[in-house]
This record gives sequence, C-alpha cells and structure tokens, in this order.
Amino acid sequence: MQIPVLCGSIPAANDAILLEEGHDPPKQGYIVRFALAKPGHFPGCFCCAPRGPAAAALGQLFRDRATGKAPYFKRLVVLASPAGEAAVREALAEDVLTRARYRLECNHSKFAPLSEPEA
Repeated sequence: MQIPVLCGSIPAANDAILLEEGHDPPKQGYIVRFALAKPGHFPGCFCCAPRGPAAAALGQLFRDRATGKAPYFKRLVVLASPAGEAAVREALAEDVLTRARYRLECNHSKFAPLSEPEA
C-alpha cells in the first residue's frame, strides 16, 4: 500500500511531515527536513546523485516508519515552497523507489503554498 502525499495541507498529529529547510516546523507530527539542491548544480551532479534531496528525505521517512524510529503514519504532508513542492513531485514521478512507496493525492495545494525561504 502506497502512502498518500499531500502538499500544503494542515498536518494532523499522526501525520509525517516533509519540511523544506528554512520553514518553521508545525507543532505536531513526525518531521524530516530536506533542502533543495544548491544553485548552479545540475540534476544528477555528483554531490546530488544518484537521488535528489527530496527523494532521499522521502526514503528516510519510509525507513524511519519501517524501523519504528518514527511513529506509524498513514499519510505524509509536504510543507515547502513552490520549488520544494516541485522537487517532491519530481521525486514521485522520476525516482522508482519513491514512486513505489508513495502516491501523490493532489495535483496542487489545497492551501496557499509556503513562501520561498529567506536567504
């Protein structure tokens, strides 16, 4: 069974949260952070390959759930900027392990996306 991924939803206490660096964490839920690739890096560069930061963070969440490090969760909420959400969507579309474990529940955020983090 694939874990549903919701972008921009309000997380519940039993949700896992994939949080882009630079954003404030919510008060509830199990959180794993990710950072976008550094500017100027190309997809698949040696420092970001073979998996991007969003795919790596999604993999960490799945391992944490499977090993009991994280509480068992039935859905994942992504809290990120539009660029961060795009990175998660790309991981769900392009990364075979991520695609096997998760499924995107919506094509757009139900709520206003978080703004880009300040530099």
